[in-house]
Amino acid sequence: MAWTPDYLTAEDAAEFVRAPGVDLAELAIWCTAASRAIDKRCNRQFGRTDALTTRTYRRPAVYDAVSALWLLETDDVHDPTGLTVNGQPYADAGAVLLPDDAPDSGRPYERLGFTDCPDAPVAVATSGWGWTAVPTQVSAAARLQVSRWSTRRDSPYGIAGSPEAGSEMRLLARLDPDVSTTLAGLARRRRVG
Repeated sequence: MAWTPDYLTAEDAAEFVRAPGVDLAELAIWCTAASRAIDKRCNRQFGRTDALTTRTYRRPAVYDAVSALWLLETDDVHDPTGLTVNGQPYADAGAVLLPDDAPDSGRPYERLGFTDCPDAPVAVATSGWGWTAVPTQVSAAARLQVSRWSTRRDSPYGIAGSPEAGSEMRLLARLDPDVSTTLAGLARRRRVG
């Protein structure tokens, strides 16, 4: 799987919108657009890498009084095997992966905790960046958003429905509210620095 995959194929989108003969190339564009909009809404992506990659975090760690640890937010890590911090195994560097229940909840690790404040920058290397699989909520949200955007071309001035039938509605210039609701539990807070 790629680091930033499309969460829906054009064929799956065509089946969802129930539009036989629809232009698959156009739907593929909407699938990519919906996938990147989901990434932006959640402040993360849901793909993965399997190649060893080092990422450098220049922002300082923040002290958390509840855990008594210095916390450094990282990109998502689905597999900590071989993970290093500044060139040494993360446990030897005095780091723990958080949240503790990540593997049990089917989610990746999101940050490192240190007993002593690490000097920035911190270089983290692993071949396990990302998610093991795209969450079903993400695929469902992509279907909803592609469906909405694909019908947009048939709605003059962003109006869908019929005023005569009392079903007129304005298509919003933001993500579908149902998409935002579907993704609510997957969004990360915005990082500072």
